[in-house]
Amino acid sequence: MGRLDGKVALITGAASGIGAAIALRFAQEGARIAGIDIQDLADGDWSEALRLTGDGPLHKVDVRDKGAVANAVAEVEAQMGRIDVLVNSAGVAGGGPVHLIEDAEWDRVMDVNLKGTLHACQAALPGMLARQSGSIVNIASVEGIEGFEGGSAYNASKGAVILLTRNMAIDYGRRGIRVNALCPGFIDTPLLRSTLELEAMNEIRDKIREAHQLGRFGQPVEIANGALFLASDEASFVTGQALAVDGGYTAGHRFGISGMMGLD
Repeated sequence: MGRLDGKVALITGAASGIGAAIALRFAQEGARIAGIDIQDLADGDWSEALRLTGDGPLHKVDVRDKGAVANAVAEVEAQMGRIDVLVNSAGVAGGGPVHLIEDAEWDRVMDVNLKGTLHACQAALPGMLARQSGSIVNIASVEGIEGFEGGSAYNASKGAVILLTRNMAIDYGRRGIRVNALCPGFIDTPLLRSTLELEAMNEIRDKIREAHQLGRFGQPVEIANGALFLASDEASFVTGQALAVDGGYTAGHRFGISGMMGLD
């Protein structure tokens, strides 16, 4: 018997990386899945999830578009009957120090990471409230807890996701809805690989890896396992939490990188 048997899960950012890994892990535990992503499929996890579940529409939607997100959620509810679990995994990297970042870049990161999470929650919550039941897992980041040089927009967006999560847990806990955040360390995804390939990262790549006490980057399935716990009834008394799945990053030493990214 799977831990999500009979559940319907909607995952944003589902086409690749962490979102696709969560879709597959949920499908392995019996969930029916649906997805939202602005990208086309980038790896095999989503396709494998569909093979297991036999359904699973992937809606090509920009989470910044509130109306499009609402329409996608309504289509999922009409097709699959309800949404029991919402995972907000859609996100982008980006930023820079405050004195250098352009307004357009700040807005892009905030609109995807924070407002996109808001839009999906706004669309899915009415159904959960009507049923007095639901679990929402927002993918934040250790950088929303600890910060990281040069990441003002990204870190602020993920910190805001954590506080949004906690406030939603207060607002909806007595209505049967649990809301938690998952805070990954640095995970081996296409997004991380593209970031580490930047010339500015050459000198600190190994330092970032070694800042994790397990001495490596995480794998998407390790984040998916954390999301599975938070989404499942095993976490029935867990709400308002920011769970770090980070290989000891937030518990360990810090490293100085001042000047390495052209911030001085």
